Amino acid sequence: MKKQTDHREISKSLLAEIKHGLTANELIRYQLPEGGRLHIDRQLPFLIVHRRYVERSDIGTRRLLLGEAAYLQTTSSPRLQASVKALVHMIAHTQAQHYGAFLVIELWSKDRPKQETSDAQTGPGFKIIAPEHLAPYETLETLEQALSNITLRGVPARVATSYHNQPAPPGLPPLFNAAEITTHPIIFFGLEVEAVYRQSQTDALLYFALKKLHHGMAVAFKKTFFTFSHNRTTFKPEHFHVLGRRTMTDAVWEVDRKLAKVSDNFDLLLHVTPINAHREWQVFENNHYQSTPEFHYRPRTADPAILKRKLYRAPIEQIEDPSLANMFASKRDELDKQISLLAARGQPDFLYGSMQLYGSVEEWLMQLAHTILSFPLDQGKQDDTLQINAEQLADYARAEVDYYRQIAPDLDCRVEVRDDIAGILVSHGHFLISSDAVISNKRLNATLNHEIGTHVLTHYNGRQQPFQQLHAGMAGYEELQEGLAVLSEYLVGELNPVRLRLLAGRVVATHSVTSGSDFQETFKLLNQDHHFSPYTAFEITLRVHRGGGFTKDMVYLRGFSHLLDYIKTHDKIDILYTGKVSLEFLPLIEELSWREVIKPATLKPRYLQHEAYKKRLKKLIEEPTIERILGDL
Repeated sequence: MKKQTDHREISKSLLAEIKHGLTANELIRYQLPEGGRLHIDRQLPFLIVHRRYVERSDIGTRRLLLGEAAYLQTTSSPRLQASVKALVHMIAHTQAQHYGAFLVIELWSKDRPKQETSDAQTGPGFKIIAPEHLAPYETLETLEQALSNITLRGVPARVATSYHNQPAPPGLPPLFNAAEITTHPIIFFGLEVEAVYRQSQTDALLYFALKKLHHGMAVAFKKTFFTFSHNRTTFKPEHFHVLGRRTMTDAVWEVDRKLAKVSDNFDLLLHVTPINAHREWQVFENNHYQSTPEFHYRPRTADPAILKRKLYRAPIEQIEDPSLANMFASKRDELDKQISLLAARGQPDFLYGSMQLYGSVEEWLMQLAHTILSFPLDQGKQDDTLQINAEQLADYARAEVDYYRQIAPDLDCRVEVRDDIAGILVSHGHFLISSDAVISNKRLNATLNHEIGTHVLTHYNGRQQPFQQLHAGMAGYEELQEGLAVLSEYLVGELNPVRLRLLAGRVVATHSVTSGSDFQETFKLLNQDHHFSPYTAFEITLRVHRGGGFTKDMVYLRGFSHLLDYIKTHDKIDILYTGKVSLEFLPLIEELSWREVIKPATLKPRYLQHEAYKKRLKKLIEEPTIERILGDL
C-alpha cells in the first residue's frame, strides 16, 4: 500500500504505522514535518539520512539522496531531533530483525572556504566517519573506492576516512550513541560531502556539478549496500543494481507521457520523404541525368512552436532518479532538434539542424566506407533474375506478422502498399511499402527481418514496457536500431557486398552533401566515381538531399560498426530487442532490468531460434569486424 500522507509530527502512532508497513513489505512514502520525506521502496537492509540545516544555506544537498531506494530527509530543527532519532531507530531495528543487520549512512555538506575563487578546478571531496569498533571494513573499503571513482570537471575525488563512535553533522546530536552502535546489529557511517555543487562566493547552485555528483554517489551507495548485504546480512542480491529503486514517482510517468505525446504528434521521417520520388526519377532519367529534381512533401500537420511549448512543460527537474532524469533530458533535447528540423524543411537551416541531430561523417567512418566500396563486386555477385514486387512483398510481410501474432495476438502492425512514400519503411510500428518497390528474392528474409524482425518487434516490445520512451525511441536510438537491423541481415545469411556497398554509398553521399555538393554533384560521385547504377545513385542522392540535406543515412553503417564493437564484449543480444533503446543508455536498460522495472522482450526475431544463426553469431564474436564479414561473403 502506498503511503503519501503529510504529517506535522512524527508521533508514536505514525511510528507504529510505518513499522507495520515495513513488516508487511509495503512501499513507504511519507511527507514529514518541515518539508521532510521518508521513502522506503521495500524491505531493504539500509537507509540514507540527511538532516538539512535550517540556520544556514544547504541548497542542493537534499538532491543527493533523491532516487535512492531507502532514504530519510528531515531538518536540523531542535524540536524534531528526538522524534527523528526514534524514527531511525525503529526503521533500523525493524529491518535488522528481517536481515540480521542494518546499515545507516548519514550525509551532510561542508561549505568550502569563501576565498576559493575557482569553482572550475575543484574536484569532489568526501570524508567518511566510521565507528571505532567493529567497523565493517569490507563495506568501508567499497565506499572509499566507489567514491574515489567519482570525477568532476576532470578532477578525481579526494576521500578521507576517520573513526568516531558518534558521528554526526556539526552542531547536531548523533542519531546513535556508542552503546547503541556496538551492542546491536546496526552499522552507522557519517559521510561529509564538500559542497562543490554550490558557488563558493554566492552559494548559487551549480546545476551540472550537482547532477554529475548525484549520479556518481548513487552508484557508490548501491555498491556499498551490495557489499554490506553480502557480508553482513541474509540478503544476497545478484547485482548491485538490484538494490535500486523499483517504484517511480508521479513525475516520472508525467514526463514520460508528455515526451511520448510530443513524439507521437509527428513523424520526421515521413515528413522529409518526397511523395513524388518515382515521377522525379522518370523525369531525371528522361533528361539524361542532367536535371535537378523538384521534390514535393506531405503537408506538415503539427505546429513546431506548439510542440516545443508542450515539450518544455515536462517537469524533468522533479524526477528524483538521476539516471532517469538524464534519459528524459536527452530525449527532450533530441525532440527539440527534431522539431526544429521539421520547421526548417526546405530551408538552408535544415542541413545544419540535421548535422546537429545525427552528427557529421567521422574520418574513420569515411575510411570504412571507402574500404567497402573498393571490395570487388564479383565476389558477392547476386543472381537478381527473380524479383519480388510491392504486392508480393506485402503478402510475405503479412505472413510474417501473422507468425508473430501467434505469440502476441495484440501485435498492431498494418502492412500497406502506398504511392506517397519512397522505398520501404516502418512508421509507428506499421510496415509501409512504396508501390514501385522491387527487391531480389535473395533479399526477402533480410528485408523481413530488417523491417519486421527489428523495427516492428522493438516497437511492440517497447509498448509492453512501463516507459513509453521504449516504443517512441530513446535518445539516439536510431543508430542502434539500424545497426541491429543490418546485423539481422547478416545473421539470416543475406547480407552481401552489394548491400554493404549501398550502406557505404550512403556515407559517401552524406559527406558529399555536408561538404556543400548539390544534387547533380552527389549523383555523379556515386554513379561515375563509385559505379552505382543510375537508379541506385539517384535513390541514395534523393535520401541525403531530401528536405534540404538529411544526414541520417550514415547511421546505418556507423550503427552497425558500433554494434560490432558491442558484440566484442557481449555475446547476448536479446536485451537489444527490449524496445527502441540506444547504446548510450543500454547500461540504464540493464540497470532497470535488475531493478525489475522493465521486463524482457516479449517478441524476439524468429531467426534467434535457428542453429545457423547461432553459428554465425559465434563466428562473428570471434572477430566482430566489417572486414571479417566482407571476407566471409
